Amino acid sequence: MRRPAFYSRSPRGPQDAAEPGAPDTSGAPDTPAVPAAVAAPRWQPGRRSFGLLLALVLAMGATGVVMWPRQGTHTLTQKDIDSAVLRTLQTATLPSPAAKAADIIRPSVVRVVGYGTEKTTPEAKTEKRGRNLAKGKPPEAPPEVAAPGQQVERGVGTGVVIVDKGIILTNLHVVAGAETVKVTFADGLEAPAIVTGVQPENDLAVLQAQKLPDDLIPATMRSTADLQPGDQVVAVGFPFGIGPSVSAGVVSGLKRSFRSPEGKQELGNLIQFDAAANPGNSGGPLINMNGEVLGIVTAILNPTQQRTFIGIGFAVPIENAATAAGSPPF
Repeated sequence: MRRPAFYSRSPRGPQDAAEPGAPDTSGAPDTPAVPAAVAAPRWQPGRRSFGLLLALVLAMGATGVVMWPRQGTHTLTQKDIDSAVLRTLQTATLPSPAAKAADIIRPSVVRVVGYGTEKTTPEAKTEKRGRNLAKGKPPEAPPEVAAPGQQVERGVGTGVVIVDKGIILTNLHVVAGAETVKVTFADGLEAPAIVTGVQPENDLAVLQAQKLPDDLIPATMRSTADLQPGDQVVAVGFPFGIGPSVSAGVVSGLKRSFRSPEGKQELGNLIQFDAAANPGNSGGPLINMNGEVLGIVTAILNPTQQRTFIGIGFAVPIENAATAAGSPPF
């Protein structure tokens, strides 16, 4: 969880310690102290009295100028303020709520890649075609041939940092069966990661990065207790390895259920949303307009074998996702 910043008061300087209204003598040259009896002025006729009189006249004149009421000043009215604000809104281009939310969460989003032997499942083939297209290759390009002892990229997903020690939430199916897992942070740092916890009933996994950026910013999590259909949401991730990509939509429904295409697993209590998601978005954050994580993108509904987005995605609520890391946030 993001911690509030603490501020300490600056030490009082010589000017702060001075009495209000006292003249600033910090720039005056050092002079020896003069006893009051010696420093007391004496009335002397002649040039000195003329100088004192002239100074007095000038001071009174300056005071008169300051205190004399100004002519022609205009007092701002509410109409003037409204007009200025309206002019600014019409001439300045402001970022969209989705853009501001994505900018907040971006430092906490990571790319997750599982390495190992090439998978031959239909899902793996679909993801492979998408990655080929993203790399400018033909969709059915032959798989990469690994040298002896070398591992190939077998799956790409997304993760979100929830603790600044490098604890990352993602989907279990993103890292399941991988021999090696690597994460890439927002600043480009690539680090190996290990799986420290799983929650199969919610398709969740917890990763611990083995190397961290200097200033790692964890995401802020937000309870879904007041979430309603129609609320705006944003999905951030790496669809087919491209990203970070941002898509916006709304919450379509709550407490939904989803059964995997193979029928092996059924997930419940899901957030349904219509922000575009595709293979590679799995494990990424679903956020509100304040950049707070509401859930972890887990699945998309598609009655065909294409496994591409048709308008219905699902996310595990952050309450369930956080328990996978052993730290319920609410």
